[in-house]
Amino acid sequence: MRLVIPTLIACAIAYFVCGIPFGMLIARSRGVDVRHTGSGNIGATNVGRSVGAWAAGLTLLLDAGKGWLCTGLATWAFSSFFAEAKALAPGQPFDWALTCVYAACVLGHVFSPYLGFHGGKGISVGFGAALGLDPRIAFGLLAVFVVFALPTRYVSLGSSCAAVSLPIWTAVLGYSPVAVLPMVIVAACVVWAHRENIRKLAHHEEKRFSFHHEEGTSK
Repeated sequence: MRLVIPTLIACAIAYFVCGIPFGMLIARSRGVDVRHTGSGNIGATNVGRSVGAWAAGLTLLLDAGKGWLCTGLATWAFSSFFAEAKALAPGQPFDWALTCVYAACVLGHVFSPYLGFHGGKGISVGFGAALGLDPRIAFGLLAVFVVFALPTRYVSLGSSCAAVSLPIWTAVLGYSPVAVLPMVIVAACVVWAHRENIRKLAHHEEKRFSFHHEEGTSK
């Protein structure tokens, strides 16, 4: 139980760091409040639709970066001060510690403490956090996203399918059932965050992804 308190501290830090709404801040710098445009979401997709490709790219980079930073630092701190690195590996006694930090990253973004516990949908931060946790999970998620989103241009479809695959990848890669449980929670949370998109997909009302064109640029 020696990692319980360090894990709780790491989860709290991850929650507040990943709650920073970079997408909203970037769009606001251009005079746009993404909470009142498009889907109302603060993530890269709506920022791209509302502001432009550069803003979407920067939002994606920063959202993924904050997740990677949190899980990466947690991995380093746990293995340096509290447990041997091999004890954090999949299937080992403390593999749950890092998946809990991963869950805190995504939940912080979806339920941002800076926006009245509203936020994004957790895809970019989830990918970045997976890179810091286990790159194999990250690339598995990316593969699922690309398979479903690229041919259809429905970002929400790719995102939802990637979320559902998260606990599956974690289990396949040998993580313990206790470690998989936070991933199940994350998957359910991300699917819930996409509930309106899923409804629109079911009724053929969902918009395909396209970038906002600045005034004066060709369409």
